[in-house]
Amino acid sequence: MLAYQLIERKRNGRRIEPGEWEELIAAYLRDEVTDAQMSALLMAVYFRGLHRDETSALTDAMLRSGATLDLSHLTVPRLDKHSTGGVGDKVSLVLAPLIASLGAAVPMMSGRGLGHTGGTLDKLESIRGFRTRLSLSETQAQIDRIGCALIGQSEEIAPADRRLYALRNSTATVESIPLISASIMSKKLAEGLTGLVLDIKRGSGAFLPEVERGIELAQMMVSIGQRHRVPVVALITAMDRPLGRACGNALELEEALHALLGDGPPDLMRVTYALGAEMLVLGGLAASRDAARRAMEVAISSGKAADKFREIIDAQGGDAAVVDDPSLLPQAAVCELYFAPRAGFVATIDPRRVGFGVIELGGGRSKPGDPVDHSVGFVIATRPGDLVREGEPLATIMARDAAGIDAGRRALDEAITLGDEADYPLELISHRVTADGVMPYESSDTPVELAAQP
Repeated sequence: MLAYQLIERKRNGRRIEPGEWEELIAAYLRDEVTDAQMSALLMAVYFRGLHRDETSALTDAMLRSGATLDLSHLTVPRLDKHSTGGVGDKVSLVLAPLIASLGAAVPMMSGRGLGHTGGTLDKLESIRGFRTRLSLSETQAQIDRIGCALIGQSEEIAPADRRLYALRNSTATVESIPLISASIMSKKLAEGLTGLVLDIKRGSGAFLPEVERGIELAQMMVSIGQRHRVPVVALITAMDRPLGRACGNALELEEALHALLGDGPPDLMRVTYALGAEMLVLGGLAASRDAARRAMEVAISSGKAADKFREIIDAQGGDAAVVDDPSLLPQAAVCELYFAPRAGFVATIDPRRVGFGVIELGGGRSKPGDPVDHSVGFVIATRPGDLVREGEPLATIMARDAAGIDAGRRALDEAITLGDEADYPLELISHRVTADGVMPYESSDTPVELAAQP
C-alpha cells in the first residue's frame, strides 16, 4: 500500500516525508514497488513538483542506495564539474586533466549521449582501448596514483538513479527540475567531493531553454550541496549555438586535444577557463578567479595539462599516442564541404538540429544499445553573426558513405539560416549562482532579485 498512498498524496500536491522516500526507494530496488507505480509517482512529481526538503530526501535515498567513493584520506581537494548537456560540449575532456594537473583530485563521472546532446563517455571511447567502466576500487586506486579518473556510473553507485532515469526517459519526465537535481547530485555526492561546479545550459539547444528555469535548477543543486557540506557553484552558459567547432565524438575529442595543446576555439576556452577557475578557487588552489586562469594558461602552455591527459589515457587502457597524433582517432570514410547558398549574415546555427544530424549520421543513438560510429559529425567553421559570401564554405560533413553526406547536408540546411541581418547570440556566460545568491557573471557581488524558491 505504500506506493499507492504516496502516489495519491503527491498527485494531490502534498508532501512525502524523508523516511517515506527512503522506504520507497529501498522497496523499489527489492522489486516490491513496480515500474508502473514508480512511473505514476514520477509523473505526479513532474506536475506537482517537490519541496526542497523532499528533493534533498530523494537525493539522500538514491545516494544511500549504493556505494560511494572514499577519498577522505587524500590531502588535496576533491573537485568535479557537471554539465546539463549540449552540442559540441567537450569541456570535460579539457577540464578534467587540466584541473588534475594543478593539484586537485578529479573523480569525474560522466554519461553517454542523451537525446540530441553528446556524451563524454562516447567521446572518450573514440580512443582505441580506452576503458570507461572501472570499479570503485579501480577508480580509487587510479585517483590515488595520478589524481584523476574519467568514468561512467558503475553498478555500485546510486543504482536507484539508474533505474529511475530509465523510467524518466521512457515516460517524458526527464525535464523535471527536482528529478534532474536529485539524479545529478546523488551521483556527484557519491564521489566524495569537497567542491562541485555546475555548467547549466540555456537557449534553444538546452534541456531547459529558459534562463529562469536554469537558475532554478542551479539554486536547487546549490541547496542540496549545502545540506551535505559540499560547496557548489553554478554558471549559466549559452547553448543557442554549438560550443566550439567540432560536433561528433572523435571530432570533439580531437578539438579537446588541440585545446590542451593551446589551440582551442575561443568560446570553448572561455567556458573551460571560467568553470576551471571556480573549481580551483573552491578547492583553495587559487586565491582568485584571475589567478586561477593564469595558472591554467601556464599548465596548458607548458604541456603539463596534456601530460596529465596522457597519464589518464594510459591508466585506462587507451593509446596515449593519440594526444600527439589525432590521426589515430577513427576517421570518416568520406567528407564534403557545405557551402553558403547565398550571401548574408549567419542568423542561427540551431544546436538541436546539429545534434540530431550527428545521430542521423550514425554518431549517436536513437535507442539504447545502438552502435555508435565515432568518426562522423560536423566541423562548423562559422558563428552566428558572421557575414558570409555565396559559395563560402560554412562547415565540413564527415560521414561513412554518400547517404550520410546527403543526410548531413539536409541537417545543415535546417540548422544554419542566413539572413540580411542577425540578432546577437546569447551571452556566453550570463549568471553565477552560489549559496549567496544569483549574480551577473562578469560583475560579481550584487545578487539579482529572483522569486524565492520553496
